[in-house]
Amino acid sequence: MSGRTLAIVALAAAGVTALAPPASAHPAPAADRAAVPVRSVIPAAAGATHAGALDPAVVSGPASAGPAVLRLPDGFAPEGIAIGAAAYAYFGSRVDGDIYRVNLRTGRGRIISQGPGTGSLGMKLDARGRLFVAGGNGGDARVLDAATGRVLRSYRLQRVPAFINDVALAGGSAWFTDSVNPVLFRLPLGGYGELPSAATAVPLSGDIRWDPASFNANGITATPDGRGLIIVQSGTGLLFRVNHDGVTRRIDLGRESVPNGDGLWLRGRTLYVVQNRLNRIAKIKLDRRATRGTVLSRTTDPRFDVPTTIAEFGDRFYLPNARFTTPQLPDTPYTAVGVPRP
Repeated sequence: MSGRTLAIVALAAAGVTALAPPASAHPAPAADRAAVPVRSVIPAAAGATHAGALDPAVVSGPASAGPAVLRLPDGFAPEGIAIGAAAYAYFGSRVDGDIYRVNLRTGRGRIISQGPGTGSLGMKLDARGRLFVAGGNGGDARVLDAATGRVLRSYRLQRVPAFINDVALAGGSAWFTDSVNPVLFRLPLGGYGELPSAATAVPLSGDIRWDPASFNANGITATPDGRGLIIVQSGTGLLFRVNHDGVTRRIDLGRESVPNGDGLWLRGRTLYVVQNRLNRIAKIKLDRRATRGTVLSRTTDPRFDVPTTIAEFGDRFYLPNARFTTPQLPDTPYTAVGVPRP
């Protein structure tokens, strides 16, 4: 058996999900506070394959020529996705932390990095070809060479129970959320991108109210003005602007909210929020400082099966289907889907 198969079988036999988020990590669906119409996306052609070696380097460009459904390895249990300038998507397994790289032109992919036995969740690529990975309940973070999968440096972020969930590259640093502790972790990068020897803890304060019985800070991204961060609190559906010193201010969405908010994607002053168990992408127009926002639309797709996060290439968004409501077995199939950008 593979390491992943052994891990899944052991969990199933024990009747627990030690490598998965706590039960409150992905709350049951909740009604949005006000009715914004939900529009459906008509599925594009599917039929991607995933076997075989990775194709040679692919230049960037519109992704519409590639498959709209990417098949991932059975039992992989994806959570995070990262896409850079080239037509490759990187996915992390929440079972054992393996990193799977897919050619967006062909749908073919392979494991490029064996995980540490704990999950690989949120991920981001920098301009130097490095992949920053949030380590889930392993309480850690890793930085990998995206070309080879080699681990460049690992960081122990928490020594208490933790869920290091997502990462953003902003303000010359990598910022990580911990969904069960009111703190962000910062990796300050040097002037030439040098990796630090250790992370800095930045406690959260201000407007956010931490609920130990729920799931808190999840997705993270920069503000449109580049001077702060945005986080989503999954259990409440609230968005917060966060200063680099950790002070939070609730973003005013009027009567709206984004329950089950997970991955975030910022494009100019437009913020996209993946609402995982609701199978939606909320599109929000922000002011420059991210103090106010207006929910413009919510988009769904029949191929969504609890998508967790989001990345962009060409004219598409790509979202991994985490399938939290499906039993996690060695032969459970997993996919990621590409949809037109709302």
